Amino acid sequence: MSSLAVLHASQLITLGGPPRARSGKELGDLGIIPDGGLLAADGRITYVGRTREIEKLCQRNTEVVDARGCAVLPGFVDAHTHLVFAGNRLKDFESRARGETYQQIAKRGGGIQTTVQATRATTEDDLFALAKKRASWFLRNGTTTIEAKSGYGLTLKDELKILRVIRRVGAETPLETVPTFLGAHAFPPEFRENHAGYISLIIDEMLPAIAQEKVAEYCDIFCEQNYFDVEDSGRILTAAKQHGSKLRMHVDQLTNGGGARLAAELGAITADHLEQTAADGISALAKAGVQPVLLPGSVYALGSKKYPDARRMIDAGLAVVLATDFNPGSSPSASMPMMLSLAVTQMRMSPTEAIIAATINAAASLDRVDTIGSLEQGKLANFVIYDCDDYRELAYWFGISLIRDVFVQGVRVA
Repeated sequence: MSSLAVLHASQLITLGGPPRARSGKELGDLGIIPDGGLLAADGRITYVGRTREIEKLCQRNTEVVDARGCAVLPGFVDAHTHLVFAGNRLKDFESRARGETYQQIAKRGGGIQTTVQATRATTEDDLFALAKKRASWFLRNGTTTIEAKSGYGLTLKDELKILRVIRRVGAETPLETVPTFLGAHAFPPEFRENHAGYISLIIDEMLPAIAQEKVAEYCDIFCEQNYFDVEDSGRILTAAKQHGSKLRMHVDQLTNGGGARLAAELGAITADHLEQTAADGISALAKAGVQPVLLPGSVYALGSKKYPDARRMIDAGLAVVLATDFNPGSSPSASMPMMLSLAVTQMRMSPTEAIIAATINAAASLDRVDTIGSLEQGKLANFVIYDCDDYRELAYWFGISLIRDVFVQGVRVA
């Protein structure tokens, strides 16, 4: 049996501990081992400890990786992305630079509808080729697992097409993918004057077909003014639960419409965005144990100043998650290190809190905390070696890649 040993890491960030999301005082503990190392075999970690301990366990055929002067961390887990789409939003990008808002662009037929049109016109194989290229972007930025949503098809045929591509990326690239159905992303043009008809299509046709084909683990919705209101969202997500889907929700991004409270009432796994969520919504999430997924990249890219109140959420005992919201319109970034920088500089999170939010807490939100998100015996050997000797540098430097090597299941992939 071949094995891999990583030795002499200045800091081995293990995040060891109970297999659950971290909150409260636990957000201050990274489980750092100085001069640390790990041993892996058949894709899984078999031992974590000081280098002198690992060296004694190495065999003649053990591949040795010297991480001297480097920090070693678990691969990032990005719990909110829109990986599969065609086209771009460069026209919208320029419009925002001239002062138009996200809402104004959407009202005149841009935004999500631009991407829907391009995605519908693209074959499954061509969508896969695009997604495969983007998967390499995530890997090169230290991310080894992503959640990926549909939502740019808005017909049963095209939503299934996107979900199959997500599954194929997970099967044919080193990047693990967790699929989410987001048919309730926007109302398609053919239902612009018949919102009730599209909601019925989702409930009566899309949800049963997706459940039958087993192409999505979660169901999501864009609960927002001029998209799906609280009543519509409740109907769709209740139906999704009846088909066995776990729930995630886009809420309170542009307006405070009560989405966070609905997420709490429905027992959603996550409530994402939360830029406009007030104290009562945060309290409801805390009481229900819903994990907030914070997406500072979309605030930055849209030129907004209103970041989610991460400090209030952490103080309320919530197990905060940090993600990119990778998409062509409001967050064209696959860089979790950039999200760490924004979390620290704009949301007053500590570097330790940000790293936990992007690893173990994100893994917990995807029901994968038993296999990823930390460097512990029995977990997948998904880890990244950074060319810095202090983990805080990941959030300190921005626009600069500190990544030296990326490993997925013990194999170097970037």
